[in-house]
Amino acid sequence: MIAATRARWQRWWQARQPPADTHQTTQRNVYIVPTWAGLAFCGTLGVLLLASINEQLSLGYALTFALTGAGLASMHTTHANLRGLQMDLRPPDGVHAGDEYALELRLHNPGRARFGIAVSARLDGGATEPAWVDVPALGHAVLKLRLPAVRRGLRELPRLVVTTRFPLGFFRAWSYWRPAAKVWVYPRPEDVPAPFPPQAEGDAGEAASTRQAASGTDFSGVRSYRRGDSMKQILWRKSTLALDQGLPLWVRETEAPLARDLWLDWRDTHGRDVEARLSRLSAWVLAAERLGQPYGLRLASHEIAPSLGAAHQQACLETLAGFGS
Repeated sequence: MIAATRARWQRWWQARQPPADTHQTTQRNVYIVPTWAGLAFCGTLGVLLLASINEQLSLGYALTFALTGAGLASMHTTHANLRGLQMDLRPPDGVHAGDEYALELRLHNPGRARFGIAVSARLDGGATEPAWVDVPALGHAVLKLRLPAVRRGLRELPRLVVTTRFPLGFFRAWSYWRPAAKVWVYPRPEDVPAPFPPQAEGDAGEAASTRQAASGTDFSGVRSYRRGDSMKQILWRKSTLALDQGLPLWVRETEAPLARDLWLDWRDTHGRDVEARLSRLSAWVLAAERLGQPYGLRLASHEIAPSLGAAHQQACLETLAGFGS
């Protein structure tokens, strides 16, 4: 019975607050309750009122009503400090499991200055430590909230809680925000990467290629000078005779070493559990990218052709993160 009631409550709550990467605090989604300090303040007002009634103290009445007015003004100010803010977030970059990712929030204030705005996240283990920011009048502010990445995969961002207790701390106003963006959590790479797997002869022969480059190290021949060639490539002794005869300069032609494409294959990690195999493949991807070695990825039912670059690395890591899901 309790579980069914809780499930119905969650469905109603989620329908009331659909996911979005922008959020605006309004009269309908800002809630306010007294804090423990506020409850103690109310209790003190009650004692003062009873004492004033029993002793017929005019100054006691004046003090009680003045403090009551200050408390009501504090409640109104706390609610207004949060109401009317406009917020949006930048989707976070992918991280490896066990690390933290930064959630960047931008707060836009169309009115007077706002103070003591806190943002925290609701995780399974409870709320995270809040990040605080003040937003200037008619201005903007950026807040970064660091959250843990626990399990690999494409994960939804947790529900955010935007809170304030300004100015006296007697009341707590808050608003919930369900982001629509998601974060890629990649497999955690091995701490000490294993050597790259041996490559089959057939793959090596097909993948071998020669790149002509001015920065190559192997001598290939000579050619006439072309605009843009480095001065270090000019063969000065040979060019001196050429200039005397009215011929162009001669330039050393070089070729870069053979670049073999590297295949990172799921089958090369056999004998380990799934997460350990993904961890090793993730470490190989990072190592190959760091060394500038073109690499491809082969999984049980997926293959990514050899390449290099940030986009290629991200595609490989996302494929590893989503494996089995």
